[in-house]
This record gives sequence, structure tokens and C-alpha cells, in this order.
Amino acid sequence: MNETISKMLEHRSIRKYSDRPVTRELVEQIISAGQMASSSSNVQAYTVIAVTDADRKAKLAELCGNQAYVAECPVFLVWCADLSRLKRAAERHLPSETTYEGTTENFIVATVDTALAAQNAAIAAESLGLGIVYIGGIRNHSEEVADLLGLPHLSYPVFGMCLGYPDQNPGVRPRLPLPAVLHWNQYDTAGQEEQVAAYDEVMSKYLRERTGGAKDTPWSELMAEKLAQPARLHMREFLEKRGFTLK
Repeated sequence: MNETISKMLEHRSIRKYSDRPVTRELVEQIISAGQMASSSSNVQAYTVIAVTDADRKAKLAELCGNQAYVAECPVFLVWCADLSRLKRAAERHLPSETTYEGTTENFIVATVDTALAAQNAAIAAESLGLGIVYIGGIRNHSEEVADLLGLPHLSYPVFGMCLGYPDQNPGVRPRLPLPAVLHWNQYDTAGQEEQVAAYDEVMSKYLRERTGGAKDTPWSELMAEKLAQPARLHMREFLEKRGFTLK
């Protein structure tokens, strides 16, 4: 196993950060690494907003569900799917043509591009001794976040990412058994229930140890409860207002 894979297998979400500053140069290096991720047709349909202003981070923390580490981390990165550059390019080069920037396909392309670049950046950050945690709560109040950050039409905040030097050492969270997610040649349902049952036991033990016995709910039960709760039902209307017609 090489150094890169070893580092990836050590990933932990970090929610507590030291006071050590993260320099602008380091952020630029990390985002440059993110930019080298694969991009569909080289559209590079994303923009990253690095938030360091304390008041703005505090407001974002509130909008993300009062997650304190959003305010406390040295740098909060907001990863945005962004088709506005492509729209401006079309207006410049094809001013009389009908364009289809807001389609479901382009929405998927922009969202995937954003995620690929962010994960590249996350690995780069961890290789430099920093820690990260993704913040899906950035979508709790998408419109307010978009207004706060001045996002243009045809862009939306996909997730946030706290960035800083770790001030904690949490354990590595176990993942599903490999056969549960890696199938050969076609989808294979055989043994899936057994794989999930085995993972339930692993995760229950992990939670008991992490919480001092306060929690031990099996993974599959947690996922069932998650699906039973409506979440961010405003997103479709928000995306349509942002120009993603999803045709």
C-alpha cells in the first residue's frame, strides 16, 4: 500500500481546530489540487468561496444549523456548482442561439464536477496535515446562503467544508464491507442483507465505544429513520429559481 492510499484510509471528519492559522497560500495550493480533478468535457462548472471573515462565518454557522465548528474553523470553503461562466461564454460566442444550461444533465455535470474537485482538495489538505469536514447543512437555507455570498444566477451551494489544523483525534469511522459496494460485471443482490447485518454489528460497537455506551443504534436502523424524515424539500423550488429548469 502506498502513501497516498494509506492517507486516504486514515480519513476522519474533524470538527475541532487549533488556533494555528491557515495561510492564503496554503488555501490556494489546496484549491489548485482540487482543480486537477476530472471534469466532464472540461467544463469546470464550480466555484469555491473561501470564507475567513469571522462575522460571515458566524452567520453561515447559524444558517447551517448552528454548527459551531463552521464559525470556529480558520477557513470555511463553500463549494458551488456554477454554470454562470458557461452561460456567459454562450452569450459571447453564440448570442443568437438557444442554449440549454439549466437542464438536468448540466445540473448533474456541475454537481459532480463540484464534488470531484472538493474531494481532491480534501485529500490535498489532509496530506498537508490539515483536517476537514463536509457541511451539507449549507443547503438548510440555500437562498439565504446564496444572497449572503452573492452567488450569481445558475449557481448554488452544494456543500461547505471546514478547513484547519486538527485539535482532536477521532477514530476512523468504519465503512460498509467491500462486497456490499463492489460488484463484478453486474449488480449482485446475493448476500447483501448479510453484508449490512455484519456492518450493523461493527457500527453498533463503534458507536458504543465513541459515545461511552450512550448510543449503539445499528446503521440500517439509522438509515431507515433518515429516510422517514423529510429533508430540505425547498431545494427543487430553489434550484428552479436559480435557473436549473431540470428539463
